[in-house]
Amino acid sequence: MLVRVADRKAGIGGWLLILCVLLLVWQPINFALVASTMVDRIAVRGVPLVLILVTRVIVVGFGIAAGLALVARRPGAATLARISLGLTAAVEVFIYTTSYFPTNLPPGDAKFYGAASVLNAAAWITYLTRSKRVRLYLNS
Repeated sequence: MLVRVADRKAGIGGWLLILCVLLLVWQPINFALVASTMVDRIAVRGVPLVLILVTRVIVVGFGIAAGLALVARRPGAATLARISLGLTAAVEVFIYTTSYFPTNLPPGDAKFYGAASVLNAAAWITYLTRSKRVRLYLNS
């Protein structure tokens, strides 16, 4: 019983801290860097590129909201994070499997990057769903 009380009062740490850093820091910086290289291509690529950029802004916003909710121990934070991870994977798979958003991947490698995105999201979603430490942290 003492371990559980101590775990509840402990701050964010471990894998959950890494996930929060990914959602709050890495994802926005990564998007900013990618978007800054795409601005010049809007004139050539047109509306589809703009729609993908807007969609990615929304998905990154979900990620930031999920990260903030996890840090603040809000009810439903894990659910919001799972939705964010699923949306991120879906957008990345769309980008890798279509020609609407230019990538510098070698021919034939897009399927591997898409699979890696799905596996990454699935691993984090599984962690958020099954981790007792996450449940204790969010329910304290």
